[in-house]
This record gives sequence, structure tokens and C-alpha cells, in this order.
Amino acid sequence: MAAEDERRDKAPTRPSTGGALLWTAASLPLPGAAHLRMRRRLAGTVILGAYLVGVSALVLGLVWIGTHEAGTMTVLAGMAVQDRWLLGVMGAVFVVAVLWLTVIVHSWAITRPEGARFGQRLLGGVVVLLLCLTVGAPAAWALHGGYTAYETLGQVFDAPERDDLPPHDAADPWYGADRVNVLLIGADSADNRYGVRTDTMMVASLDTDTGDAVLVGLPRNLENVRFPEGSALADRYPEPYGFDLLLNDVYQTVAEEPEELALNPIVADPAADTLKKVIGHNLGLEVEYYAMVDMMGFRDLIDAVGGVRVRIEEPIPYGVHGGVLEPGVRRLDGHEALWYGRSRIGSDDYGRMGRQGCLVKYVAEQVDPTTVLTSYRRLAGATKRTLTTDIPQSKVPAFIELADELTDHGDMSALQLSPPQVSTGNPDWDEIKELVAEAITVSEEEDDAPLDAPSASPDGDRPEDVEDPTPEEWEEWEEDERTEWQRYTGLAEPSPADPGRQVGSEATDLGSICP
Repeated sequence: MAAEDERRDKAPTRPSTGGALLWTAASLPLPGAAHLRMRRRLAGTVILGAYLVGVSALVLGLVWIGTHEAGTMTVLAGMAVQDRWLLGVMGAVFVVAVLWLTVIVHSWAITRPEGARFGQRLLGGVVVLLLCLTVGAPAAWALHGGYTAYETLGQVFDAPERDDLPPHDAADPWYGADRVNVLLIGADSADNRYGVRTDTMMVASLDTDTGDAVLVGLPRNLENVRFPEGSALADRYPEPYGFDLLLNDVYQTVAEEPEELALNPIVADPAADTLKKVIGHNLGLEVEYYAMVDMMGFRDLIDAVGGVRVRIEEPIPYGVHGGVLEPGVRRLDGHEALWYGRSRIGSDDYGRMGRQGCLVKYVAEQVDPTTVLTSYRRLAGATKRTLTTDIPQSKVPAFIELADELTDHGDMSALQLSPPQVSTGNPDWDEIKELVAEAITVSEEEDDAPLDAPSASPDGDRPEDVEDPTPEEWEEWEEDERTEWQRYTGLAEPSPADPGRQVGSEATDLGSICP
């Protein structure tokens, strides 16, 4: 009896209901505090110590990520698109949340006064529930977001690694290559139209070191497309006339007979894979990957990131109801951005191609990893509905870093394979290959040139600096001073007003043609 009285004297006095609620609330920012108050030193020390170790590890991890040259948000975005990181974080969040909730509930159990009235017990239950929701709601939100990202990645980036390449190496994802080429496809399908038309086709050639991009735009109405020798397509459409439809019909032609015509009928989308390889064959490029977006779904993607800001210099009519995109700096929603890139009213295919290149530039500049992370739920839903690609999941972090490098430091230029430099009705594919190769070479040489390199100037002196210049010398100098566009068209303006038309082999800086 004396021993029992002694243990009762040493036991801590339980606080009042208000005090118990305060100590329980203290276990939210400082788990283990209530246990230490009730002299449960071992349990309190373990709980508090584990909490402090976890917080320290999280801070050190963020500091380490912050030292990465790619930037904190880029690294986090790269981690968020990898299954192992997603599953690991989701598991950690679940375990921590369950343990934290257990500590909160147990803190109330050991501190609440004995013999409390019903009203006090009800108040305590409500407060504890609110404290649990403070932890449980964010944890549930994070777990749902992680599952959404995991499911989206599994559906969109489900392509296997290429058999003709070595295993993926995160330290060298491009296997030492100087450039990686991706075909961007805008697919147009509707209930009132048979099949799928790939009206937007451009190859993005990306410098793997600097992030600089050359966009090679292909008109939808290119004819006489060539196919790889020995393929079923080449046998069915032999040269010299080749394919008797337009370039934007290649996808649907293969989609109707994938087993007979596809270059690789066992991939997820044989038609897109074949279009990628056919375009690469005609441009003289190794096009490694493709990304295809349904044009109507493109609207949802733009809405998911909060729209895109553009400067419009001339009114752009659009739609069947007489809508107009008025001049000025405007933030376009998905519907307006779709028509900015699709409208041909008062324009043509080539003017539309120019705006599409500008739209790619605007999106690349304005959609950064922060936007992706904060909009991932809406992006995930739109992406699952509209995007198909053969980019494997292992390459996505490398593409994110490349896109971030392009946004921060890279340059973006465009080569439009349009008239007058390319005849769409009878294209010279050998000349097209030379144009593409030269545009990419010029882009690489500009990257390698020193910042203080002098700009090129015409050879020879001005006639006015020469004593008694002849009329022939004046005429020759004036011809040399004219731009290639002026010499070709005979017009006074030095360059095309329409960004979808250009002449010459150099890719045009999108910064100079996109307002």
C-alpha cells in the first residue's frame, strides 16, 4: 500500500481540459512535447528526436538540391516525373502522416483529465479531430497528387527504351550526341472529318549542351514524299513521283494499314512512328522521338498552365462566328491560342506556320518547372487526353533540364520549308537536306563564336569611297547590298513581313520575327 501511494505521488498531475488541449496542440509543431510533459521521457525523446532528424534531413536535401546547377525547381520537376521518386515520396508521406496522427491522438489520451464531463470530452474530440485534419488533409492532397502524376506518367510516357541504344545513363542521357531531334505533331481530327490530319509538323533540333533549338517547319502540303528504300511504303509509292498525296496524309495512310505499311508495326502508334522516320529520312536527320498533341486538346493544355501571353500586331480573324484576336499584348486562353496557331483567314498555310513557331517560343519561355509543379493536376488530366509520345520515362528529366536551359540561356530559331525557297508541289529533297544541314550548322557556329567576334560585312569598299566609280560598280554594289529576299522578289522590304515565309539557308531567330 505504501509503494502504491509512492508511485501515485511521483506520477505527474494531469492538466485541466484546457491545458490538455494546449499540450496536444503543441504536439502538432513539436511532436513528443506532451509525452515529455507527462514524464514519458523515453517515448518523448524518441518522438522528438526522430522529428528533428527528419526536419534536418529535409532541409539538407533542399540545400543540396539548391546547389544543383539546373536549379531547385528544375531538379524537383525532374524528380516528380520519375516513378522511383514518386513512390518513395508517397510512401514517406503516408508513414509520416500515420505516425504524426498517432502522436496527436496519444498526446490527448495521456493528458486529458480523468472523469471529464461529456461536454469537455466532446470539445476535446473536436479539437483533436481538427488537429488531425491539419496533418491529414495536406498528406491526402500530396498522396492524391503523387498518384495522379504516377498514373499520368504510366499512361503517357510508357514507351520502352530503344533497342538500338545502350541502357539509359542519367549522367549522359544523350549518349554523347551533340543534338537530339524531336518531331512535334499537331493532329487535327473531328467528327465531321475522316481520319487524322497532321497539319502541324515541325522538327525541334536541340543542342544538348546549350539548349539552343532550331525549329524546322514542314508545310502540310509538301508533295512527292520519299520513303526509306526497301520499305513497304517505297514499294507502293515508287519514285520518281512517290507519294501521290500530301505530307499530312502520311499518318492516316499508315494508320489505315499499319501491318502492311508501318516501318515498325509493333510500336504503340505505328503511324506516328513511321511519320517520324519518314520526315527524318527526307530531312537527312535522325529524328529520335515524336510528341503528338491533338489540336483541340491543345486548348486544354494551354488552359491548364493559365494561358499564354502574346503580342498581336495585326487583327487575326478566327472561327466560324467572326471572332477576332485584336492587336496588343494579350494573354490568350486555350481557345484563343488554338486559333492563333490555326487561323488562315487573310493569311495562308505559311503565315500559320510562322505563328505556330512563335507559339512554341512563347510557351517554352513562359511555362517553367514552377508552373508545371503548381499546375500538375490540370496538366495531368489534359496530358492524358491529348498527348502521345515515344519518349521513355527515363528521358523525361533530361528533357526538362534541356527545356530549362533553353528558357534561361538558349536561343530559338526557325527554318520554314516554304515558298519561295522550297517548291511544295515539286520539292527538291536533296536541296532541302542541304538547307536543314546548313541551318543547324549555322546555329552551332553561332554558339561557338566568341562574344566579341566582329560581325561580317560585305567585301570591298563602297563605291563612294572609290575614286570615279563606274556605273557597273555602283550596280554591282547595290546588288550585293540587297538582301536575298529583295534579290529574289524584287521588293523593297528587306525581309518577308510574314514570319511563315523566308528565303535563304539560315534559320531565322524567332526573337526577331515573333513580336
